[in-house]
Amino acid sequence: MTIKPDTALDAKNNIVTSPNDHRQYRHIELDNALKVLLVEDNTATQAAASMTVSVGHFDDPISRPGMAHFLEHMLFLGTEKFPDSGEYHQFINQHGGSNNAWTGTEQTNFFYSIDSEHFEESLDRFSQFFIAPKFDLDLVDRERHAIDSEYSLKLKDDIRRVYQVQKESVNPEHPFSKFSVGNLQTLAGDEAEVRQELLDFYRSKYSANIMTLCLVSPLSLDVQAKLAQHFFSQINNRNVEFNYPDVPYLHEDAKLKHINISPVKDQKRLNISFALPCIEPFYQRKPLTFISHLLGNESPGSLLSYLKEQGYANNLSAGGGVNGYNFKDYSISIQLTEKGLQQVDTIIECTFEYIELIRTSGIEPWRYDERSSLLSTAFKYQEQIKILDLASHLSINMQHYKVEDIVFGDYRMDGLNPEEALSLLEMFSPSNMRTQLVSKEVSTNQQAKWYFTPYSVEDIPAEKIAHWQQAKPRAELSLPTKNPFIVNNPQSRDEASNSDVPVVVAEDEGYRIWHRKDDEFNVPKGHLYLSLDSENASPTPKHAALTRLYVEMVLDYLTESTYQAEVAGLNYNIYPHQGGITLHLTGFTGNQETLLALVIEKARERNFTQERFKLIKKQLLRSWTNVAQAKPIAQLFTSLTVTLQKRSYEPAKMAEMLEDVTLDELHDHVSAFYEKIYVEGLVYGDWLVSETQQLAKRLKQVLSLVTKPSSESSRELINLSDRGTLMRELSVEHQDSAIIVYYQSNETTANTVGLFSLLNHTMSSTFFHELRTEKQLGYMVGTGYLPLNRHPGMIFYIQSPTTGPRELLEAIDEFIADFNYAVMQITKEQWETTKLGLINQILEKDANLKSRSQRYWVCLGNRDYDFKQRERVVEEIKKFTRADLIKFIVSNMRSKHSDRLVMFSAGEQHTQLEPMPTAQVITDLRGFKQDANKFEF
Repeated sequence: MTIKPDTALDAKNNIVTSPNDHRQYRHIELDNALKVLLVEDNTATQAAASMTVSVGHFDDPISRPGMAHFLEHMLFLGTEKFPDSGEYHQFINQHGGSNNAWTGTEQTNFFYSIDSEHFEESLDRFSQFFIAPKFDLDLVDRERHAIDSEYSLKLKDDIRRVYQVQKESVNPEHPFSKFSVGNLQTLAGDEAEVRQELLDFYRSKYSANIMTLCLVSPLSLDVQAKLAQHFFSQINNRNVEFNYPDVPYLHEDAKLKHINISPVKDQKRLNISFALPCIEPFYQRKPLTFISHLLGNESPGSLLSYLKEQGYANNLSAGGGVNGYNFKDYSISIQLTEKGLQQVDTIIECTFEYIELIRTSGIEPWRYDERSSLLSTAFKYQEQIKILDLASHLSINMQHYKVEDIVFGDYRMDGLNPEEALSLLEMFSPSNMRTQLVSKEVSTNQQAKWYFTPYSVEDIPAEKIAHWQQAKPRAELSLPTKNPFIVNNPQSRDEASNSDVPVVVAEDEGYRIWHRKDDEFNVPKGHLYLSLDSENASPTPKHAALTRLYVEMVLDYLTESTYQAEVAGLNYNIYPHQGGITLHLTGFTGNQETLLALVIEKARERNFTQERFKLIKKQLLRSWTNVAQAKPIAQLFTSLTVTLQKRSYEPAKMAEMLEDVTLDELHDHVSAFYEKIYVEGLVYGDWLVSETQQLAKRLKQVLSLVTKPSSESSRELINLSDRGTLMRELSVEHQDSAIIVYYQSNETTANTVGLFSLLNHTMSSTFFHELRTEKQLGYMVGTGYLPLNRHPGMIFYIQSPTTGPRELLEAIDEFIADFNYAVMQITKEQWETTKLGLINQILEKDANLKSRSQRYWVCLGNRDYDFKQRERVVEEIKKFTRADLIKFIVSNMRSKHSDRLVMFSAGEQHTQLEPMPTAQVITDLRGFKQDANKFEF
């Protein structure tokens, strides 16, 4: 079908958009009542589509938990028009795109992106999901095993485990109580009967009148309107009506309960929650956003500040919790210290005192206007996001907002209605409360179904409720003062950039600062990166542990003094890397220098208190210890980089080194860290050259007070050349087995980057389809392009509940060995299309200031000082033939004796299976890294 632009199919409508948004929007409704948002982006090289269906796990039949999720999976596996189960995924991947879907409580969202010239063909495939899915009988059993693998993957995930307890503790007649994921048990039965149930569910629930579609592409709105009409008007309108039961989320007798939950990971968290009505009608004024803004405040005098001073808490967030068609479970979540765990009643009392303070003194227009002004400014200078994210986000918004607010609704705060805010605050009462304590130290007396979470439920004593009802704010608690960091109506400067890429604007012994003035995105924001390299950062596990502890101490120390800046849109992060630490500042440029000066000043002070030292150290130790409870594939990924990078260490090893460290040792380490440092910086955004040079002068002055200049730290990578197959086994307590097979390039040329990238791009969808969909080896299955220290690399990974490591390795080796034949069968046209898909991915236009600054910073990290590596790689890819790829596979990967690293863990249910084949096994990691040849840069 060829679409010719002529007349629009629908009159214009008044969709509110940001002045900074170059895109054009139009909302139409097809004859079948499908609502469609069309978005024209004439700068985009890709297109995207997203369909949100107002069906979720709340709709599951009582007898079939997980049915909506199962249906979501099945829709990807072939339609009447395109029956091949792997065709859709392969088509999207081949043409430079990506796709996914998720099933929530009340909605299911399908989305994908693709090179724009193939948008029409992709819509033909995508629309068939909702017109004529095949529900192939042969795939029913296979895909419910995939659902079971997904379920198995999260058995030790504390978020899922706590969520399940919450489901069991609410009204069992409310759909929230249903088990959402599904597994082999809930989806069991004769395949033909299950297929019929799927078909019946699809036909009764999936209807055009409860679907919202968003299309984003460089095509004109008129053309997109015709595409929508042509491909989606055949979706059946079954006039489905909302039919969730009119039952409360909580019965009265389920309130005033305290729930103890024992987690897998070591954590201590208190949740105080309140049952509220559906919050959707409040979106125009967002009173809960305003209340959360005050409750979650972290400035001096805030609830968190006071709890920290008392040594009770480390963190607090307000406003989370689940919500749906007739409820909002508003949650205040507090991360406790050991001392706080013994003072839960006092913490709850303080919380109600602060709520009382807000009720009596906080509901003031100027406070609301501060929050409203920040959202207004954020909307005015709204930064574009990737079109895939945009399509998905807007198709969901269409389910919740009026047409004019589809883009603006998230930012809209029309004004304070004190009565409305106070009526909601009335529900933040001890008589409407439930509490939840997640800690290994709690006592439990029952186990949640499906995730086997130990928990207990008990009544909150009436005398405690009565006591908390009388809460009067203590003197130490106070509401925040006016925010000095808010810049009213910031403006971007329209000076053009002097260069297409960053250039060095200040350089001397020990430092170099790069700069580029943005003249494309037109927002008064900047991104400022500073990397501080020190030879004392991480030469040993102990040094690395101390550097990480220093970073955590600084971040903790800065919280109160920088909180108002963060609220005003000035953010920062400090993180360790192989050679030192990096500071990243982002936000509105008006006060960035003030924030930078504050951060540097606090980082230099180093007068950490013994009490905070003990707390932060304990928190860090807990975090590292908890790594052992992560899912197996995540642990293997962590250990892969640890095995290969000289200055990376196992979390357990760093925890061991940190255990007996004293505050004096930390101070000594910080002094040693700053003895000699090298600084590399990048300033990009609404910064002028002169401003950046002034900043560089001040930085040089500050640095001269504390340090001597140094050269850049080396980053060393283990060289796997001529080593054959190396194996390293991890001991992981989990029922699943997992494996990662890593191949490394010994060169860093554009040619090898291109070859590894193209190989991954060509293999990924086939590997996923064969090993996950067809062989059902697990839910987490894939390939990835993985560069380490500039060296290209490729990984194959699987986490499996059914298969041991040896069989997983054999399956990967078999796939690689057979892949040459798949390449030979690709036509010349398909080959060129595949390459073009990858090229478009590599050259994808930066969506916003953030993504471009990240790309520039990565270039500097890779010493790509002309910022042209992408273009060089693309030129190499254009030249590659199928024969080049086959030759590369044969010479580098096809033999079982190829140079590679195999990381694996055997699941608890696979320990009796045949062990891995004999190879060089790494048992002494320290010795291996010490003796191995290394690449250095």
